[in-house]
Amino acid sequence: MLLDRARRLLPGLWAGLLLTVALVATPAPFALLTQADAGRVVSRVLAQEAYASLALGVLLLVLERLLARRQALTGRGTQFSLGMVLCLGALFCTVAGYFALQPLMAQARQGQGVLGFGQLHAISAAFYLVKCGLVLVLAWRAAAPPASSQA
Repeated sequence: MLLDRARRLLPGLWAGLLLTVALVATPAPFALLTQADAGRVVSRVLAQEAYASLALGVLLLVLERLLARRQALTGRGTQFSLGMVLCLGALFCTVAGYFALQPLMAQARQGQGVLGFGQLHAISAAFYLVKCGLVLVLAWRAAAPPASSQA
């Protein structure tokens, strides 16, 4: 019961975190600070979001796995669910969009690397956008009433 409630609550919290970072926490510093200072603030915000996304993603993946296994044992599904795919996709976007691209972006700021900072920033933003979409779908599905209470 508690695990089911957590599985329903956490995607909404994760989606709220992602939207708050995208719509409030990252634009605000650029409106108030110099570009260099705002960049440092936003870099810190995105680092914290990436680690929070890893933690939430792994936790939700475990909860989705438990639900999928329970449903498979009762003959109502397989052990690999759409919720697990959504979690894995969001985790991939976090790892690729932040942990893989951040070192490349640091190199690009120094004039090194094949791609420029703007190109890497666009790729990172695309990963973030896809992650937001995946987590919003996960939250939407988690908010649906349980199958047993649907009329």
